[in-house]
Amino acid sequence: MSFDRNVFVNCPFDENYKLLLEPLLFTIIYLQFTPRIALERLDSGEARISKIISLITESRYAIHDLSRLRAERVGEFYRLNMPFELGVDVGCRLFKQGRWSTKKCLVLEAEPFRYQAALSDLSNSDIAVHNNNPVEIVLQVRNWLSNEAGLLAPGPTHVWEAFLEFLTDNYEKLKQRGFSDEDVKRLPVRELMTCMQEWCGRRW
Repeated sequence: MSFDRNVFVNCPFDENYKLLLEPLLFTIIYLQFTPRIALERLDSGEARISKIISLITESRYAIHDLSRLRAERVGEFYRLNMPFELGVDVGCRLFKQGRWSTKKCLVLEAEPFRYQAALSDLSNSDIAVHNNNPVEIVLQVRNWLSNEAGLLAPGPTHVWEAFLEFLTDNYEKLKQRGFSDEDVKRLPVRELMTCMQEWCGRRW
């Protein structure tokens, strides 16, 4: 996989975020880039931090979603994995030489300015807000990649409509392969990305 076409995705993996993760991954793939995400490999013998570092160093681009920083219930801890991985990515960009100095990142949040309470070092940085809206995350990711990679990309509405078409086609194909509705919902991320790449590849 090419460093210049890889996009490291640092985001929550909870069930609620799946509504954002799927269109996020699809947008990257539809624009002919390759998402790199921890869930692409499920080897229990691989140390997670080693895997994260390898994904970051193999990717020119990165998307960091900090929308789960805040604890939702009394006694619940903050989610620190996402800001930690953002720090590793920024450190890679600043302290390594050569191609790593060209790295670019997009930081996402659910609400404007909320991140500053937890990460004041990001004050005055350009943060994109998705409002927990799948359509908005397609727009933000599409616009960022188009700008940073110098693309003449299809419009956000076009990408969203393609994503909806993919969902319908992929559901029908999985059902033909013997998947139940529950199986479809629990399709591993690596397999989902492969389905997206095959579907988009027929349209390039």
